[in-house]
Amino acid sequence: MARPEQVLVLEPQHELKFKGPFTDVVTAYLKLSNPTDRNICFKVKTTAPRRYCVRPNSGIIDAGASINVSVMLQPFDYDPNEKSKHKFMVQSVLAPFDMTDMEGVWKEAKPDELMDSKLRCSFEMPLENDKTTEPSALPKSASASLDDGEVKKIMEECKRLQMEVQRLWEENKQIREDDGLRKRKVTSVSAPHSSAMATSVVRDEGLSTRILAFCVLFFVIGVIIGKLVL
Repeated sequence: MARPEQVLVLEPQHELKFKGPFTDVVTAYLKLSNPTDRNICFKVKTTAPRRYCVRPNSGIIDAGASINVSVMLQPFDYDPNEKSKHKFMVQSVLAPFDMTDMEGVWKEAKPDELMDSKLRCSFEMPLENDKTTEPSALPKSASASLDDGEVKKIMEECKRLQMEVQRLWEENKQIREDDGLRKRKVTSVSAPHSSAMATSVVRDEGLSTRILAFCVLFFVIGVIIGKLVL
């Protein structure tokens, strides 16, 4: 006697497609819909139970409801020349009105009450154009390589160093002004040697301050660049 036609609606109907790479778990989804006015018991079986994890693999679909089944393919070494022979079968039976034990329903079900649908499996590797490549040679951005605490510390350090540079700049400016004032106060009766020595001392002080300011500035730039690269 022929089995009754499957009342559940399967999406997809005939084939489960798994898209690689297959170095990690790959999941395909199967939607089971019950368009009838009766509750339906279902089971999902496969010819390769060690290669797949199915959740849920059995249950009850209420009248007019649907359920999504996750079919998880375990990692394996993909061979493009090898065709998949794996198959799945969705088996179903009308749930009795007085059902209390679903396992008992399957044990007591007659062969002519069982309905089934079969699906084949296919494995596909993504095309080269579909792969999303990320440039590995580019440095990470500051937001990706540093947490909020480190960024805050860097900003505070930069602010402190900027204030220090500003202070040195003001000090250097004051020294230059004092240098000009001293030059104006030098009288024509002063000894040339003494005037030259005073001017030389003032110039040396201004030069030293400017060198120090530039060193601090270069240090600030080095700290910022070093933090971003690391």
